[in-house]
Amino acid sequence: MRHLPPKSLGPESKKLWTAIVREYRIDDPAGLVTLQVACQAYDRFLEAQAILDKEGLVVEDRTGKPKQHPATFIERDARTAFLRALSALNLAVAPAEAVGAPLAKY
Repeated sequence: MRHLPPKSLGPESKKLWTAIVREYRIDDPAGLVTLQVACQAYDRFLEAQAILDKEGLVVEDRTGKPKQHPATFIERDARTAFLRALSALNLAVAPAEAVGAPLAKY
């Protein structure tokens, strides 16, 4: 059965959703909903990044003092939600090649 990404997802999240469904063969209802939540969080993450790229990490408050841009909190929370949803799906993210020094043999 071929599953289509939810229409509510953005273009990048739809690509991600499709790739994960295909690669990990996710077809159970709970898995599909969890993946949808992950991709929605990814959309929010991308939106927050776009705002921060345009407006910067620091803004002025009403008294003119610098403060952390509110979108930094959205970015952080969306990243956390995305990674937690992927973790709930038991998707292991491993590098394709070994990184760093080889492990010592005991």
